[in-house]
Amino acid sequence: MEHIVPTIIFIAIALIIVALLFNIVKVVPQSRAYVIEWLGAFRVVWGVGVHFKVPVFERIAKNVSLKEQVVDFAPQPVITKDNVTMQIDTVIYFQITDPKLYTYGVENPMSAIENLTATTLRNIIGDLELDQTLTSRDHINTKMRALLDEATDPWGIKVNRVELKNIIPPREIQDAMEKQMKAERERRESILQAEGQKQSQILVAEGEKQSAILRADAAKQAAILQAEGDKQAKILAAEAEAQAILQVQQATADAIRMINEAAPTEGVIKIKALEAFEAAANGKATKIIIPSEIQGLAGLAAAAKTVFDTEDPKATITKTVPKQ
Repeated sequence: MEHIVPTIIFIAIALIIVALLFNIVKVVPQSRAYVIEWLGAFRVVWGVGVHFKVPVFERIAKNVSLKEQVVDFAPQPVITKDNVTMQIDTVIYFQITDPKLYTYGVENPMSAIENLTATTLRNIIGDLELDQTLTSRDHINTKMRALLDEATDPWGIKVNRVELKNIIPPREIQDAMEKQMKAERERRESILQAEGQKQSQILVAEGEKQSAILRADAAKQAAILQAEGDKQAKILAAEAEAQAILQVQQATADAIRMINEAAPTEGVIKIKALEAFEAAANGKATKIIIPSEIQGLAGLAAAAKTVFDTEDPKATITKTVPKQ
């Protein structure tokens, strides 16, 4: 029994020491701040790390989060400049920048921000008509953020962003807007259909134009090729004719040269002249002139008989007399 009492006392003392240490040693986590009071008066703000609190004299007045926070407020009734009542709910993104001001600046910061947001929203919407309200969200958000940030600065709060979550006009306004949107969609659909038909016609006309151009170009190319072919044919014909004439002349020149080289007698020449005369008499000439040099040849009778037997009875033979 005597040994049990000291043990209990030791355990009690140890528990008291542990409790005191737990109460004295405070660890502030990341993104948090502790507002410390000394006998009820503000003393200091503890940041991240280990801190020692004096028992009885010091206490943690407020544990403040330094993270960005989001608050979604319920829809608020507002009236536009043209006397249309609508419901608008907002979302506020804010951050506590001064834990001391946040602790001592306002009694209930969230309620204060909500009421301030509703008041600011009514003031801004009261200067806008319904159409402007529905189409000016960015303008409203920017203006509200600036006004709220300025108003909450004495509370140690910075408003980072304000968003209009929903804008709900009266039911009859919604019905009218839906009808207007339907009519606008139908109008745009008609415009798109007309534009499509117009583009289709343009494409068809363009296709026909290109086709006509291609046909005309093909006809032009065919005509050019035909003319080029005719030209080449004429050139070839002229070249062939010139070649033939050249060959005839060459043959004549060769014949004359051969005759000159052979040195024919006067009798041979007369016989050849008679053969030429006979060939001429075989034609349809109506008048034949007989050279005097070949009149005495033995074949004159046969040649004359051939002449008289021609189809034209009017053919005559003229005898040439050599000059004395």
